[in-house]
Amino acid sequence: MQFSRDWLAEYVDLPSQLEELTTRLTFAGLSVEYAAPSGDDVLLEIEVTPNRPDCMNHFGLAREIAVLFDTELRAPRVEWNERATEVESVASVVVEEPSLCPRYSLAVIDGVSASLSPDWLQLRLEAVGVRPINNVVDVTNFVLWELGQPLHAFDLDKLRGPIVVRRARKGEPLHTIDGAERELSDRDLVIADGEQSIALAGVMGGLDTEVGPECTRVLLESAHFDRTSVRKSSKRYGLHTDASHRFERGTDPGVCVDALGRAAAMIAEIAGGRVLEGALDVLDSSCLERTEIAFEPARLDAFSGTPIDRRRVKRWFGGLGIEIEEETPEVWRARVPSWRRFDLQLPADLYEEAMRIFGFDNIPAALPLSLGSDGPETAEQRRRRRVQDHLVGQGFAEAIQLVFITPEEDLTFPVLRPEIAAAELQNPLSERYAVLRRSMAPGLVQSARSNQRRGVGAVRQFEIGHVFLEHEEEHLGVVIGGRAGSPWDGGRATDFFDLKGVFEGLFEVFSIRLEASAAELPGILSGTGAELRTSSGEWVGYFGRVLGEDPFPLFVGELSCAVLDGALGVATVEVPSRFPGVSADLTLTHSISVPFVELAETVDAAAPPDLVEFHLKDRYLGQGVPEGAVNTTISFHYNAPERSLSQEEINHRQTKLAELLESRHGWPG
Repeated sequence: MQFSRDWLAEYVDLPSQLEELTTRLTFAGLSVEYAAPSGDDVLLEIEVTPNRPDCMNHFGLAREIAVLFDTELRAPRVEWNERATEVESVASVVVEEPSLCPRYSLAVIDGVSASLSPDWLQLRLEAVGVRPINNVVDVTNFVLWELGQPLHAFDLDKLRGPIVVRRARKGEPLHTIDGAERELSDRDLVIADGEQSIALAGVMGGLDTEVGPECTRVLLESAHFDRTSVRKSSKRYGLHTDASHRFERGTDPGVCVDALGRAAAMIAEIAGGRVLEGALDVLDSSCLERTEIAFEPARLDAFSGTPIDRRRVKRWFGGLGIEIEEETPEVWRARVPSWRRFDLQLPADLYEEAMRIFGFDNIPAALPLSLGSDGPETAEQRRRRRVQDHLVGQGFAEAIQLVFITPEEDLTFPVLRPEIAAAELQNPLSERYAVLRRSMAPGLVQSARSNQRRGVGAVRQFEIGHVFLEHEEEHLGVVIGGRAGSPWDGGRATDFFDLKGVFEGLFEVFSIRLEASAAELPGILSGTGAELRTSSGEWVGYFGRVLGEDPFPLFVGELSCAVLDGALGVATVEVPSRFPGVSADLTLTHSISVPFVELAETVDAAAPPDLVEFHLKDRYLGQGVPEGAVNTTISFHYNAPERSLSQEEINHRQTKLAELLESRHGWPG
């Protein structure tokens, strides 16, 4: 939001150094994005947060500056007689929806001449990005940017009866000043005359009653509208105006009549004419009730972590419009001003006010006091950590995906509970985020393909997160692809069995057994899909090759983490031997019909105590190997815990294993 330095200087003395002003405002929560020279003026782009509509105008921002620099605040001149006398003869108002419009005020200026505004007024508006229109409309915009109160001017001679603040009739037309014809909803609040709607309350006026060159009598509106009603109407028609921006965030009901008087006097001065005596002010007094908050200075010190002088706090609060009454030295009664009625509700809000004026940078940094140890890990946390540790140890990177996907993506991969429809979001961020995911696979595959497009040669990702079926469930998703290993260790293309091995390794960590069986699955290449089921037949996961043409094949899998519950016992640690181990290979010629698993079972049954591990190293078919046979090379690793093994001992063990394998599985020729 853009502010003029020269305009601000009308209400408060500014520091001589611009940097000092921008720094103090930023540290007080009004972040100055940049300051740019504009002729003799300087324009400040300030990020005003939605909870501070009181600072979306020059006088409100000047109030903050006056408190920050402990200087005098100069209020705009308002001369106003609120007694409605003469004005009643030409105007009247009926508020049918006081809950949506608790205050509605009117003034009349007679004998005006709508024309170009004086240069100073045009320059003020152009400085904040507002296009000058005519002297009447320009004054309403000036007061909006001065006091923060939106105003609207009607050509009184174009009205057909009294002003009525009511709900629109369903389908009622309104020709707004942007030239569009709109059909209104019966949920909209409108300003109407005796025959038709003439403005969408708090959003935009109607074209039929706008002030033009022929206007001589102005009916000036200053109102307080319900912020929720304005926000919904603004969103319903895609209209965002300076007025709606402020009404949606909560304007000050206490400034309505002052802003009306300020604008009426300016119009009479600039556009000629005379302000009829008095003003019509339909008021529900509940909107002016001030919130009272119990404030404890000692709690402020504890909340901020540093002592803050009580006298300074009182002075700051007074400058901000917060009235303080000391019930006791320990407890103050704070009355919140009308322009902060939506923002300051709790004692903590007042503590924050004192801290931001004191300066967050003046509060010393300190670690919070720890009053005890953290609670123990839950079973779910231990399970998640064990899965993470295992997969990271296998070279995987953990991914974190949004839980929102498109309905089309939701149907691309298997869902463990397909009978449960995807939950649709009532107010999605965009069409891409329309439903809650039922599977981990869409996001992981999308992430893998994004990596592929950027030239990544291999993908190993996992995610532990929630899917949304009948209830939220924690699932594990895994995606792999590309070349495993490096050229130095003979890297090869990842395949189906690598993903199968990932799940088998995880099952071994949790000491569980699941049955894998071939299945045709959506999004999975035919012939490569496998379901994971428990011994009771419950479907708890799947894996397979992703369907589609990718730079390299992708393999995806998913598992319900609930199947791991209760399977994680106390971890045991095996202390490795401090003596060196010895590796040795053995090659056996056997029938090609004999799988390696049978050889492994024979070795397991006869393994000596110091055989730490063994694995398949190579299988060879070709020259020197009989037809129908294969050479299988097995690598063994021996390591005794209490001493070094001699070569003779290794040879003896290898010979016995070789004789046993040869006798049971060796090639008969």
